Amino acid sequence: MGSNSSRVGDLPKNEYLAKLSGTESVSENDPFWNQLFSFSFPAPTSSIELKLLEEATISVCKSLVENNPRTGNFAALVKVFLSRTKELKLSAECENHIFIWQTHNALFIICCVLKVFICEMTEEELQVHFTYEEKSPGTYGSDSEDLLEELVCCLMQLITDIPLLDITYEISVEAISTMVVFLSCQLFHKEVLRQSISHKYLLQGRCLSYTSKLVKTLLYNFIRQERPPPPGAHVFPQQSDGGGLLYGLASGVATGLWTVFTLGSAGSKQQNPELSSPLANQSLLLLLVLANLTDAPDAPNPYRQAIMSFKNTQDSSPFPSPSPHAFQINFNSLYTALCEQQTSDQATLLLYTLLHQNSNIRTYMLARTDMENLVLPILEILYHVEERNSHHVYMALIILLILTEDDGFNRSIHEVILKNITWYSERVLTEISLGSLLILVVIRTIQYNMTRTRDKYLHTNCLAALANMSAQFRSLHQYAAQRIISLFSLLSKKHNKVLEQATQSLRGPLSSSDVPLPDYAQDLNVIEEVIRMMLEIINSCLTNSLHHNPNLVYALLYKRDLFEQFRTHPSFQDIMQNIDLVITFFSSRLLQAGTELSVERVLEIIKQGIVALPKDRLKKFPELKFKYVEEEQPEEFFIPYVWSLVYSSAAGLYWNPQNIQLFTMDSD
Repeated sequence: MGSNSSRVGDLPKNEYLAKLSGTESVSENDPFWNQLFSFSFPAPTSSIELKLLEEATISVCKSLVENNPRTGNFAALVKVFLSRTKELKLSAECENHIFIWQTHNALFIICCVLKVFICEMTEEELQVHFTYEEKSPGTYGSDSEDLLEELVCCLMQLITDIPLLDITYEISVEAISTMVVFLSCQLFHKEVLRQSISHKYLLQGRCLSYTSKLVKTLLYNFIRQERPPPPGAHVFPQQSDGGGLLYGLASGVATGLWTVFTLGSAGSKQQNPELSSPLANQSLLLLLVLANLTDAPDAPNPYRQAIMSFKNTQDSSPFPSPSPHAFQINFNSLYTALCEQQTSDQATLLLYTLLHQNSNIRTYMLARTDMENLVLPILEILYHVEERNSHHVYMALIILLILTEDDGFNRSIHEVILKNITWYSERVLTEISLGSLLILVVIRTIQYNMTRTRDKYLHTNCLAALANMSAQFRSLHQYAAQRIISLFSLLSKKHNKVLEQATQSLRGPLSSSDVPLPDYAQDLNVIEEVIRMMLEIINSCLTNSLHHNPNLVYALLYKRDLFEQFRTHPSFQDIMQNIDLVITFFSSRLLQAGTELSVERVLEIIKQGIVALPKDRLKKFPELKFKYVEEEQPEEFFIPYVWSLVYSSAAGLYWNPQNIQLFTMDSD
């Protein structure tokens, strides 16, 4: 970027940047490049500072856009960087700090320029900036067309092959950021891209051979959560006497220039838990972007294939054929990282992706004996629904739905006893099973949705998860049993209110205004669907695990009047048979026992009655089982979602919101 610049505000006047973006060509062998790459200024540590950096360099970048087709300086810059990367691995082994520092700076400049290019021009125009070579007019060779592909392959190789050391941490982060920038053309299109420059280079050709290695490296970066080195430790360690040979050499090279740029490693960024590891954060974002690329017309997305097929390092069974992008990874380490990182949208989205698409991961997780480590963070996301965006809540809910498809999971969660759930504030829970806590949180989510968002999709998935668990309900906590009946009470009141409104609208005079009357029939139909689902859940528990749930019977009897109106309702008559039988049977036994019974005595009578109740008197219904099915064209949801995470993450990248077309900036 140039000399004599220590402040962002000096960049537009910088002579080296002026030469790069000017009207004269610069040879690849010119000493200018070493001078350009020797720079420093305080690292941007917030989106505001990143915005200032972009605003300060936009005039330089636009000059480069105008002049580069004639000068080829950007292509020369890329070639100089590519030539340096061939020696990068050896430089890391030899601890050649200066070489790595300058190579990082070269890549940082490329990333800044590429971001402006992608925002300002079409893909065809972008390729023109990568195809310049010093030849006679009209003699562009076919080799020149591969410079962009060569850069992308080089970045993939840098990410996967360069050892992660203090001195290489920043260039590894920068390589991943540049890959994200390369893929960011999607941000500037309203429609999901199905054919693009990213498809051309990442789904076929030379880059394809790096697929499994890249996915594996990005996953391990997420797993390890490597923190950045202390400021200065990864470049030239300054000694107390002000020098040492290495520092002296560096000072000589960079006299009057910038010295060390430490993107994403210093200052306030480290105080942000999400960015305690910029490398892990960027790696996860890139992985999600790659996994959600649309398939090419003639080839499926290889990164999604790799995510779908990788296995545990302890699994010695052969891979099914064909598995072109298969690899192995330590599932225990991955599971631990996923449990620890669920505070972020992107980690929850990764968990969803793995559970939904990789059967090896799903089988492994469901076999774990410490599922509470995974389930509790998911429940906490749902519990704090007011503080989360809707997509994060949906992902957490779908994860629960996928888990509850497994009967083993539904049984085991009632065997895990938890102590003192501090984040659950409605009631002190000194001891409760994981299963009962899950029921409480899902019911709370339903009630929140009923009063706030009123999203039918969220309702449906919450009820589906409860339905999947219902046959396996075991030893329900009394508060969980109460909340099940309380939810039914709330639905019953809502049903009566809508029914009354519908009746009044039919009796009232026809409206002469242009305002359409509410569709009470549709509202009534929706609420009756939800009520039937709740009755089916209660019925499923009574018919399959009555003997395990005296607290639910107690709650039913306490609120038995609620169910009276539904006994003869045509929509509920069949499902009410068992509930009515249970209420009648136990009410009779309580009457026989006398009045003024204590809670303990009532529960004792219920437990005795459960043994006495003939099971063949309860009518059998088909088992409640709901499977999560991804909607048609899921990319229409996931691609904007992933890019909104990239955009909003404090990840060392900034895009002007006025240029974004994929999603609106005020949406969550």
